[in-house]
Amino acid sequence: MSRPRGAWGSVRRLPSGRWQARFRVDGVRLVAPTTFRTKPDAEAFLAATRTDLERGSWLPLDRGQLPLREYAWTWLDQKTNLRRRSWEQYEICLRRHVLPLLGDLELSAITTANVREWRAGLLRAGSPGLPTVAKAYRVLHAVLATAVEDELIERNPCVLRGATAERSPERPVATVSQVLALASAIDPSLQVLVLLAGFTGLRLGELRALRRDRLNLEERTLRVNEQIQELASGKMVFGPPKSDAGYRTISIPEAIIPALVDHLAHCGAEPDSLVFASSAGTPVSRKTLYRHWHDALRAVGLCGFRFHDLRHTANTLSAMTGASTRELMARMGHSSPRAALIYQHATAARDAAIAGAISDLIAEQLDSVSSESGEVLWDPAQEANEHGHGPSASAGTRGLVGGGRSPARDESPGLSKLSHQGSESPGSGCGARRRPPIGTSSVVLHGTDWLCRAAQRA
Repeated sequence: MSRPRGAWGSVRRLPSGRWQARFRVDGVRLVAPTTFRTKPDAEAFLAATRTDLERGSWLPLDRGQLPLREYAWTWLDQKTNLRRRSWEQYEICLRRHVLPLLGDLELSAITTANVREWRAGLLRAGSPGLPTVAKAYRVLHAVLATAVEDELIERNPCVLRGATAERSPERPVATVSQVLALASAIDPSLQVLVLLAGFTGLRLGELRALRRDRLNLEERTLRVNEQIQELASGKMVFGPPKSDAGYRTISIPEAIIPALVDHLAHCGAEPDSLVFASSAGTPVSRKTLYRHWHDALRAVGLCGFRFHDLRHTANTLSAMTGASTRELMARMGHSSPRAALIYQHATAARDAAIAGAISDLIAEQLDSVSSESGEVLWDPAQEANEHGHGPSASAGTRGLVGGGRSPARDESPGLSKLSHQGSESPGSGCGARRRPPIGTSSVVLHGTDWLCRAAQRA
């Protein structure tokens, strides 16, 4: 059709029968990126384009024609503020889960319907799990949010309600006796690693980066100001804690101090020596740790219990002592934009009380064994006074010497999810023996006799 003089845009019918819309911007004639089935459809496009121009929200037609694959890799390369491990996780999400299905689409062509179908397809496949799908969705959302900032697209199509939520299944919580049994069953060089993970809640990366000069045995505290991240290549990178809240000083339960003292006697003597290191003095690798960890799980009979569940256990034990949410967040090093404002101050005295209460829980378990056997397994006051490892026994540790306490109630939430069947212990440094089911006094004894021997050697 002819365009009247002075008209801003026009439509015409093509030989195919479809309609084409044309218009001018700054004197340059442009053609709509697609054709239309009817004339009113083409005119509606012109009207919408004119409105966008008048509002200042119109984007050049070729700006959003960049394929998602090309833009996403450029986006990731420019994320220079990411830690190496986080960068790897973003790369995996893009390479494995986002780009195989959406990578060839142009940015402007990605619709909410495309995103919904992509996410539904991942969930229908059953692999990866929901937490990973949520992570992949968040990465896609972040990429397209940057495309909006770059004015490549007008709006972010990732607007699915609830798609970012990770609904991980509830993890099990171990009892005090189970933590002690795991520490007893694992390789001797890793026993204190298990105790600190289960009773202080340090992250694995924080434990692997722990150095000798960050321990204060007199005050029974440790400082966390570093962590190790192990990359996919196996390279270990030292860096700051996970967040600002990760910088913290926490108290150690007094009942495990003798085991820690005994462990330090076999570590490097330099102040910056790693507390948990290989024979070459390098950080313990995850591969080595997990090999010994799975051996200990089989020996104790805890199927499906992950090492990170020790942190969850410590968190739960701290909550059982009556610690407030603010104190709990400070002890565990949790952080978020909201939590940073609410939980940033916890008193050192209250943190020490939390550690003392956890020590009482350990003491109750040892006391239970002493009551059943009629033997005094360990008098911490005598040991501390003889060897100068601290003040006399407090109320938090008197239960370790036997008598005066009823057997501890040893069940914690989540135990129904753990397998309690015994199995043969592997022939490791802890000694090969058959372990009865968790919860019997003999297993508790096996889980604590090494701790008492450590106290006697300290």
